[in-house]
Formats: sequence, C-alpha cells, structure tokens
Amino acid sequence: MSIEEFIKNLSKEDLNKINKEFAKKENQKSNYQYGKIQFHDLKELFNVKKQLNKSIFYKWINSEIQLNTKDISFLKYLLTENEDLIQSYREEDLKIKFISPILNRVNFKSIEYEFRDFYELPIKYETENFILKGTTDFAVSRGLFYSEKPYFFIQEFKKSKENSDPEPQLVAELISAVELNNWKTIKGAYIIGENWNFVILNRLEKHKYEYFVSRTFNSTNFEDLKGIYKNLLFIKQEIIEMVKRGE
Repeated sequence: MSIEEFIKNLSKEDLNKINKEFAKKENQKSNYQYGKIQFHDLKELFNVKKQLNKSIFYKWINSEIQLNTKDISFLKYLLTENEDLIQSYREEDLKIKFISPILNRVNFKSIEYEFRDFYELPIKYETENFILKGTTDFAVSRGLFYSEKPYFFIQEFKKSKENSDPEPQLVAELISAVELNNWKTIKGAYIIGENWNFVILNRLEKHKYEYFVSRTFNSTNFEDLKGIYKNLLFIKQEIIEMVKRGE
C-alpha cells in the first residue's frame, strides 16, 4: 500500500490526531543548558559579539577601594596555605579551600538592602523559540529567602577550557539576566583554576549583545589576588547603589 492510499483510508479522527501530534512536534521548543552551552549555540540563539577593547574595565579595575590590614593579612594567609596546591585541586577543593573563603570575606549579604549570595541557583529564560535554563555556580541576587533579581554571576571551573569552557556559559547566564531584569548591562566573572576573568555584557537591543573580557588575574600572584578581592568589593558596593536606586 502506498502512502497516498494509506492516508486516503484514514478516518477524519485519525487524521486530526496525526496533525495535532505533528503540530506539537513542530512547535516544540529547543532546550539549552547553561552548563553545556557552547559558542555555536549562542550564535544560533543570539546576535552576540565579543569586543576586544578593555578600557571599559578601567573604572572597575582601578577603583579607589583600599584594603585594610586585616584584609591584607587574610589574603596573604590564604595564598600561603594554597598556592602550591591549587594546580592539583579538584573543582570542589578549589571552591571550598580557596574561592569560598574569598567570597565569604567579601560577604555578599545585606539584611538592610535585602540581597545575598546564592549557590547552585536555578534560572530559566524562555522565549517563543527556545528555553535556556540550568543552575548557576554562584550569583548575587536581590532577595534573602529566594532569588528575585540576579545582579552578578561567577562561573567556576577547574583545569582548562578544553574540559568545559566557562566563557559561553557565563555569557548565556548574563544574557538571561539582562532580559529577565530588562537591564542594559550586567557584570560577571569566570574562574579556571587559579585564573580569574571579569566580564561585562551590554544589551544593544533584544537578542543583540556585546561583551568584554578583562585581562586574566592570576590568583597565585599576590597583587592580582588583591585586585580580585577589590573587584569583588566594587561589585558589592555597586549592587548596594543599584538597590538604593530601586533597580
């Protein structure tokens, strides 16, 4: 029996069922996970361009924030305890022994301004054509009991980009946040072993973006470690100012 004959012998009810299933399949949205997304996925979903001009980081990286003697002592101790082992740390070792103490020292929590840090935060951005979702490694967000508005992200990884590139994953999280918050710009960072890179993403129009990546800060270098700490303090102060403005 030919396909034409098969279709001709179908009842109207059977045809309607087949058409509904076909339509459902055609309208099914593509799903993307932050933890698996790559640059070719981003290019399919968005008009996003990496810019090479690093002058956009000048105010952030060259802020006038001064570290006190207790901060300096803390960073020196942390580096002394870990610098010889960072290369051998697994991802969880790196987080607990080196990254978490820095983030806890910065203390991204304010009862007064009602924001705090969230780990393994689920975020979902959905359009007519696709769903972008997953859990972020670290985010600072409005809200104390649950996340209401994410302000800043850190994507943490070990080893190298060959294992899993954190850059497109962070960019996807930043895009989701600016769209969900209806913002023009947002900041983030990604970590590969001892190396930190800070990122600024600008929303030019819906689904059109540009982003910038800072120079690499090597956290086993004490001056760079101080720079990382100051950059995080800058973010905390910036979030406070945003909350004050009602953003």
